[in-house]
Amino acid sequence: MKTPPSLVPDLETLTAGLTATLRNGCVPRRVRVLKRRPPRFMSTFPNEIVTCLLPNGRRRRVFIKYEGDRFQNSFDHRGGVAYEAQVYQRLLNSVPEFHPKCLGAHHDPRAGGTWLILEFVYRAVRVSDLSYHQSTAQARARIKSARWLAGFHAAFESCVRDPAFSFLKHYDAEYYGGWARRTFEFAAPLRCRFPWLRALEDCSDAWFAPLLMLPLTVIHGEFYARTVLVREEKLFITDWESAAVAPGEIDLATLSEGKHWHGPIARQCEREYQRVRWPDGTPADFKRRLDAARMYLHFRWLGEREVWAVRDKTLWRYDQLHAAAKRLGLL
Repeated sequence: MKTPPSLVPDLETLTAGLTATLRNGCVPRRVRVLKRRPPRFMSTFPNEIVTCLLPNGRRRRVFIKYEGDRFQNSFDHRGGVAYEAQVYQRLLNSVPEFHPKCLGAHHDPRAGGTWLILEFVYRAVRVSDLSYHQSTAQARARIKSARWLAGFHAAFESCVRDPAFSFLKHYDAEYYGGWARRTFEFAAPLRCRFPWLRALEDCSDAWFAPLLMLPLTVIHGEFYARTVLVREEKLFITDWESAAVAPGEIDLATLSEGKHWHGPIARQCEREYQRVRWPDGTPADFKRRLDAARMYLHFRWLGEREVWAVRDKTLWRYDQLHAAAKRLGLL
């Protein structure tokens, strides 16, 4: 599904917003919009690809994400486009070789939302769009993503207490507990099918205790293969509206989640992550934290909406939630 034209600004508004954001002190001439088109798929927010002529005569293609009135914070999990713009401008733009670069953000007072303007990534494909039957290509991309992730987490582990990053969300006991409480509530119709849910609920906060222990770092928050673009050997990490301070194992669990990727590829992602992040040796509690992170992901998605907790296509999460809980000794 593509972004409907009614959800993006008209040409005059777009031109004014791009001029205000991209002029960068150049002569007072307007940016000229040459072409605009939607990407192949609509994301959570309306978006489009715009080719424009800058005041200095240079052509530039940009990707724009619009907040408008479509923001849903998912029980304080997501921060919206304005928050994502801060993540790019105050954190990611300082990361060497990070792409896509943020070119600026614009607030549209009439629509009441923020525009996030990024460099457009040419000829790249989402890792999730690499066919499962092309398993070698997708597996390589996932493993490379795990290495990138480990380097990113290692770099920011020492920075999480820096006042400059105080704007980031922090996952705490209330955050984790909220997802579990909603899941147990929404899953009430499935109690007979999964009788162990009562015993897990009685464990209360024990399941997320490993996630509150150090080290913490800056995480992406939804590091699925659909958020990683690949072009040849280069990665482009997108969709940072869920960035937070939390255990890096959450991102690793996210990357390897899914029915096709529990096996050799997931284990290789884990090995590469450990090798890059902790070259002097993996912490002894890594496996416990990774299992707790997997439990969090199941609670997070089952606890998002009541209908999601009971629909057939997400019932596999209960089996994996049960398995992780058993490995942690909770059942």
